[in-house]
Amino acid sequence: MSSSAWLTGVEALATLAFALSGLIEAARKRLDAVGVCVVAGLAAFGGGTLRDVLLDRRPFFWVEHAHWLWALLALCVLAMLSLRARHLALTERAVQWPDALGLGLFTAGGTELALAQGLPAIVAVLMGVITAVFGGVLRDIVCNEIPRAFHDHRPYAVCSFAGAWVVVGAQVLAAPQWLGLLLGAGLATLLRALALWRDWQLPAWRVD
Repeated sequence: MSSSAWLTGVEALATLAFALSGLIEAARKRLDAVGVCVVAGLAAFGGGTLRDVLLDRRPFFWVEHAHWLWALLALCVLAMLSLRARHLALTERAVQWPDALGLGLFTAGGTELALAQGLPAIVAVLMGVITAVFGGVLRDIVCNEIPRAFHDHRPYAVCSFAGAWVVVGAQVLAAPQWLGLLLGAGLATLLRALALWRDWQLPAWRVD
């Protein structure tokens, strides 16, 4: 597979994972059909759009792959019908697992795109973190929540930051692009999953 095919595949999977997290969160908040589609779209496309704006990439990734918009709408319709028919229990934990997968995939893809433009390593890492985190931030804000990335005290952006450096390290070592993407995404996702499972906590501001 070519490098562009790997990047497209990673972004497609990341978009799907974050769309699912947005969909579940919108369903938990009992939003209507329009609200479900908007929240899922913000979660799926928000981080990548901000990255493309900062990197001055045109067209935006979801404009270049417009069929992803149709896929998002189809996913929302099918999910709403399925959830209503099955009466599935929608918990906060149900949002966290697709969110963790999307975090890792968008971290790797965003970092790789920035490196491909010849940007310094630290800038590429920050682009990866922005791509991975900002969609979830928008999802939570629209759903009237303090973004989980800022308030649940479990490592989130830190996991993305670590995974992004793996992608940078793979390029420095001249490893195949697919390997860097896989290792970076895998590490960020694994760290986030462990943080949720083991309830790791970041230091918090304490007021006596």
